[in-house]
Amino acid sequence: MFEISGTWEPNDAERRAAWELYVELVTRVSVVPLREDEGLLREALSSLHSLFSTTREILRKYGPEVAEPKKNGQYNFGYLAVAMLNYGIRPLLASWHPALADWEARRPDDRSLRDHEQAWHRAGELRDALRDARVVLTAYAGLLATACGVPNLLDAVPTES
Repeated sequence: MFEISGTWEPNDAERRAAWELYVELVTRVSVVPLREDEGLLREALSSLHSLFSTTREILRKYGPEVAEPKKNGQYNFGYLAVAMLNYGIRPLLASWHPALADWEARRPDDRSLRDHEQAWHRAGELRDALRDARVVLTAYAGLLATACGVPNLLDAVPTES
């Protein structure tokens, strides 16, 4: 598991980029619990997958200024954003996207998407994997909130019961 330790003193461009990515994280299943009786696993994976294009757009928008090397080995937004994708999201998607797709391909015409997903013997495992990824992504969200100088909006996210 990838762990962040060190410092980050963001410049103005990094703060603005951090805010954009932070908003994306705190409003998605990435940090919002997906309860057993809620949502579809496919939608959760698709939401996480969309963070790749969103993050790429943010990196392009703010340009090299968000990835400039810093003194004393400090992190920069570019590094942290790419690490979040490659260590926090990619492993989950690489494993679970094809497994779920295989199950989805077996859905009978007379069974709803939700019923078929709930009948999958690995649905609980995927929910656990989403929960584990949420821990990592919540840490990234907290780091981004600090960089933006805002209170952590995760207090407005329901916890699992």
